[in-house]
Amino acid sequence: MAYHNILVPIDGSENSLNVIKPVIELAKIFNSKVTIVQVMTLDPYIAAEYMVSGPSNQLIERARNFIQANLNTAKEKFAAEGLDVETKLLEGESISRTIAKAIEELGSDLVVISSHGRSGFKKFIMGSVAQSLMTEIQTPILVIKQ
Repeated sequence: MAYHNILVPIDGSENSLNVIKPVIELAKIFNSKVTIVQVMTLDPYIAAEYMVSGPSNQLIERARNFIQANLNTAKEKFAAEGLDVETKLLEGESISRTIAKAIEELGSDLVVISSHGRSGFKKFIMGSVAQSLMTEIQTPILVIKQ
């Protein structure tokens, strides 16, 4: 099976960038397009104002700038390893559902995501995007745990 369109969700942490080397290897083997995404989660109360008044909410704009900087950093790290990638800032109320929608819209045939390796109470409170994706999508997922 060849993977032509790899989606790489990040969260701004160094851990989320542990996927760079495996993604580069896969992309070179399959001559794949790689798209890096990060989700800006919208609180329903703040999002209502944002949707009505447009992107003028300072809190949302700071978050957007922070996430865009994360995406740019990831893109630079991939470029330093010889791979040109695309980036997309996604917006939604649920990280996993927003990523699932992007997978469908972009026609991704593989998702490569890092796992923080949380367990117990931390996992219960913070959740696991990788685990949520596994239950929401049919696309293969490669989870890099380090």
